Amino acid sequence: MSNDPIKGLYDEAFSELRQQREDFSPQLALQEVGEVAMVLNSIARVTGLPGTGFEELLKFTGDLYGIAFNLDENDIGVVLLGNYWHLNAGDKVERTGRVMDTPVGDGLIGRVIDPLGKPLDGTGPVSFTKRLPIERPAPAIMKRAAVNAPLQTGIKVIDALIPVGRGQRELILGDRQSGKTTIAIDTILNQHDQNVLCIYCAIGQRASSVAKVVATLTERGAMAYTIVVVAEGNDPAGLNYIAPYAATSMGEYFMEKGRDVLIVYDDLTQHARSYREISLLLRRPPGREAFPGDIFYIHSRLLERATHLREEGGGGSLTALPIVETEAQNMSAYIPTNLISITDGQIYLSPTLFELGVLPAIDIGKSVSRVGDKAQLPVYHSLTSGLKLDHAQFEELETLARFGTRLDERTRKILEHGRRIRAVLKQPEQAPVPVPEQIVLLVALNNGLFDEVPLAKMKEAETALRGATGELSEAVHQAFFSDKKLSETDLQAVLALCTKTLLPFKQATE
Repeated sequence: MSNDPIKGLYDEAFSELRQQREDFSPQLALQEVGEVAMVLNSIARVTGLPGTGFEELLKFTGDLYGIAFNLDENDIGVVLLGNYWHLNAGDKVERTGRVMDTPVGDGLIGRVIDPLGKPLDGTGPVSFTKRLPIERPAPAIMKRAAVNAPLQTGIKVIDALIPVGRGQRELILGDRQSGKTTIAIDTILNQHDQNVLCIYCAIGQRASSVAKVVATLTERGAMAYTIVVVAEGNDPAGLNYIAPYAATSMGEYFMEKGRDVLIVYDDLTQHARSYREISLLLRRPPGREAFPGDIFYIHSRLLERATHLREEGGGGSLTALPIVETEAQNMSAYIPTNLISITDGQIYLSPTLFELGVLPAIDIGKSVSRVGDKAQLPVYHSLTSGLKLDHAQFEELETLARFGTRLDERTRKILEHGRRIRAVLKQPEQAPVPVPEQIVLLVALNNGLFDEVPLAKMKEAETALRGATGELSEAVHQAFFSDKKLSETDLQAVLALCTKTLLPFKQATE
């Protein structure tokens, strides 16, 4: 019998290995692995994944992902979500078992990211709380509350005549370069003290345009409460397609926590074109203007997610400002008509007014808010009730007056008053007007106090009146934001201030 200690150690080691081998139970699992059959412009045809579900996320080589869009009998049509130049026929494809999702959380505020959550601002990785699917069902009707709180844009003509409420969907449409994005950005700038989180979603925009927007928001301190989601024009069509859905999921995370959120889609014309490109490449049947038959559905299911939740659901809201481009002022084109029918009103920008220097170039006659004064501070009600009618009469008479006909005294007064309305409603970009200053201007306008001020001095008179607003008492300022109309006493105090401030400009007329 040997007492060799080395042999004893070997025996012990072999015994332990033998025991581990007997205890080992391999975890075997079936995994579907497909391969790329064909690659074309941002689209891949994949074979060999029979268990793939609709809109499931598939993983390609090189950390590239795609969404399964077409589940055909012999292959799958996949929309690629990134740079696909390295992809070749025969490359392996794996299922992920999940749908497309996006990061959400407080860590996204102040960042510029793409729809996949990757940072574009060069300030390091993005921190997030969790991931949410980009496609989520809209809140049920019984979970929604009425839209009754205003979203102050700081733009006089909108706040007075086309009010936007928290939870509303208000379309901004107009021809190219007519100021659509400017209105959206000015609205974001005005939320600096309104406790409203903003999301700016750029879809198919030029990099220079997006950089300009980000620079403006940074310079004015608005990035402190804004998330910028960017899919540029040279990005694959798939990224442009998922961008607004990803941005909406980011907004819904905050809405469900009880916060008020404003989201701007700039613009849905590019989104529709990207979807048309994807659909045609996937051989889906084209319809009107080569758009697929479900083009209405992709926008309706997006915009239906904007709402105001009941208190038991957190009481948050998601306000949508979709932007759409018209061609040759054609509001009845396919995509604009679809969006007008989905939204709760529209703000139409006229290139004719833009050329005349009437900025913002909002055509009051063609613009409407279907929520109306229900989402407006009560103090506006009595001051704006006749303003739209006065402006409409002025526009009609202005056209007739161009023919050189002799005008009676009443017609001349209507024209002079209308010119003052137009002058007061003019506003430079990035210069939002606070509510108290808007109210004071409307009181003066409503009572005809500007009518004796020469048009050449209107800008100077308006600046003086806005500057004098601070002389009003704290009680009057609080009355502007109350849930009641302005009392007679407070109205007289505002009238007295307007009369005193505008008196030097009237005397200049005489």
